Amino acid sequence: MVKRFGPDVQALAGLDLTVPAGAFFGLLGPNGAGKTTLIRSIVGLTRPDAGELRVFGAPAWGDGAAAARRVVGYAPQEIALDRFVPVRDTLELHGRYFGMTRRDARARAAEMLEAFDLTAKSGAYANQLSGGMRRRLLLARALLHRPRLVILDEPTAGVDIELRLDLWDYIRRLHADGTTILLTTHYLEEAEALCEQVAFIRAGTIAAQGAPDALRARFGGGRLEDVYLQLVGR
Repeated sequence: MVKRFGPDVQALAGLDLTVPAGAFFGLLGPNGAGKTTLIRSIVGLTRPDAGELRVFGAPAWGDGAAAARRVVGYAPQEIALDRFVPVRDTLELHGRYFGMTRRDARARAAEMLEAFDLTAKSGAYANQLSGGMRRRLLLARALLHRPRLVILDEPTAGVDIELRLDLWDYIRRLHADGTTILLTTHYLEEAEALCEQVAFIRAGTIAAQGAPDALRARFGGGRLEDVYLQLVGR
């Protein structure tokens, strides 16, 4: 897959990647390596210049793209929430957008509020929530329509250790239920703790891919951080 922004920026330079269905997959690399462009391409926010992108067999762009987008849940790194919509309505509107009936959206929203300990804040607005609660709301919204693929872009950035561990537990349970998870993170210990497979991205291409143990053995590192430094530098 290829994507350029103007004459000077090549975000994706023939990137070739397959994430197996049901995998817990980590995408690791420095800022500017192409992670965000790849994610935005998967969720239909950026259109590649060349190449093919499919989500469970459905094209991410063009005819059939609606089928791909229905099965993807996306929790972006940026906390993008409408400050004028209460927490419960944020979730219910998301469900309605994905074709759920009003009753189903309301029931699922209540379930997600309970799961992420947000029930007491259901009538609050986003700007009245702490940073950690906003992060919980982003994840609850991404999961509301029961997607088969969940993309988590730096889901624990800036949260305290207690919330990070809570999110880890929930994500693990989600994966155990068969959900495919694509995780980007700058916390390499997070990738080691959670991911079955990881891919290192550098300058818009995949530098290496495999299970963490296999990559450590291949590159002679005691930690995933050592492999990272070998592949993508400081």
